[in-house]
Amino acid sequence: MPLILVIDDDGVTREAMEALLEHAGFDVCLAADGIEGADRWTIMRPDLVITDLQMPRRDGLQIIRLLQRELPDVPVIACSGCHRGNHRDELDEAARLGAVPLRKPVDAMELVALAKAAIRRR
Repeated sequence: MPLILVIDDDGVTREAMEALLEHAGFDVCLAADGIEGADRWTIMRPDLVITDLQMPRRDGLQIIRLLQRELPDVPVIACSGCHRGNHRDELDEAARLGAVPLRKPVDAMELVALAKAAIRRR
């Protein structure tokens, strides 16, 4: 089964994504921030990384850049909430860096479809 690493500082969001993705047939690993996420991908070598953009200690854009250097073949889905004033700019920047942008709140079917497509393209 493909392994997906979900990096998000919101525990409810992490757990909801985990349940949804596991139900869709993926193995899922969780990280509460970008530093923990980088530690996990070094060991686990995921097939896909889903990251929040707004996080403490290391934000999602930093994660995308670092992941591109360390595991350039791993696709990224970048999520950001609509309540943030600069959310559109962050999602645009994530897309420019090669990530698939996804607005929060995340639609379950869209997330699963994007995850399957990203892994298929890999």
